[in-house]
Amino acid sequence: MRAEAQASIDQIRSALDLLRRFLDWDRALKRLDELNGRVEDPGLWDDPKAAQAVMRERRRLDEAIGATRAIEKELDDTVELMEMAETEGDEGLVDDAVKALAELAERSEKDKVAALLAGEADANDTYIEVNAGAGGTESQDWAEMLQRMYTRWAERHGYKVEVIDYHAGEQAGIKSATLMIKGENAYGYAKTESGVHRLVRISPYDSNARRHTSFSSVWVYPVVDENIDIEVNEADLRIDTYRASGAGGQHINTTDSAVRITHLPTGIVVQCQNQRSQHKNRAEAYNQLRARLYENELQKREAEASATAAAKTDIGWGHQIRSYVLQPYQLVKDLRTGVTSTSPTDVLDGDLDRFMAAALSQRVTGEKVEVEDVD
Repeated sequence: MRAEAQASIDQIRSALDLLRRFLDWDRALKRLDELNGRVEDPGLWDDPKAAQAVMRERRRLDEAIGATRAIEKELDDTVELMEMAETEGDEGLVDDAVKALAELAERSEKDKVAALLAGEADANDTYIEVNAGAGGTESQDWAEMLQRMYTRWAERHGYKVEVIDYHAGEQAGIKSATLMIKGENAYGYAKTESGVHRLVRISPYDSNARRHTSFSSVWVYPVVDENIDIEVNEADLRIDTYRASGAGGQHINTTDSAVRITHLPTGIVVQCQNQRSQHKNRAEAYNQLRARLYENELQKREAEASATAAAKTDIGWGHQIRSYVLQPYQLVKDLRTGVTSTSPTDVLDGDLDRFMAAALSQRVTGEKVEVEDVD
């Protein structure tokens, strides 16, 4: 069998193994039978909220199980066809089978990622918050590059992007920005991007053309909807107003309309300045706070389940999840999964799916990869 065909087969089988493991195959089949039985119960819709939850779970399981079975059957059929073609010496048919396996491998990866987006809030819209680390203009410029990267990633997926909060740097770039990305599974895809991102390049702000290392942090949390109950005690909040600032346009006001809310028990701070009205900014900041509190609870659950907490860390060396090297060579390297790209330009233009898929898979397998950072 041709090497490229075997590589595709191995990739497909790996995706199928992960899917079965994630679904807990026998339990998933039993659960789908139970859900199908409940759907047939005429009393199901007496409680519309509970009924919608049942229908969502049933649809997710049915799609994941159906996709897995379809890939398994297509793989078996294609391998059988290839073996027969090789026996008969039909090179044209072998070529077709190799191509079909490559396409099936690509599809299996997409179906695998779609199935992995089964968390309670994975289907929701998401906030992506970018903060510059220490280092002044260098880090602020890097933070703006990250903001653009996630904007471009969202646009590639047909998502809508809104700038919720924006603080410009003194000379260039941004101190911080918060994006709201609206689209199906936006949070599920983006949630693994939380962490410190490191840039290595020859600084455009250094007249001596020296190489600089910059750090910025990314924090991803879901937009919570009416299906998720988050209680917030007003007595736990400190609400401040201030004058919005920025590069002009929608980011600047002449009144104290920007709002900052601090949740005193957790120290969580959210802010919004994109609306002209203080009332609207307050409402949006409150929504962000609910989202952050919910994401904080998700982190606690994950920490209890895996004995490791994906918590915020210092924005600096030793905490990065990914390094982006622009000079003297071109490389992007994820330090959790080992996934690399030799085209930083494409990655910074939003080509992030392979990194996200690998990190999602790692959450299921729990397998840690020993990865050395780049110089």
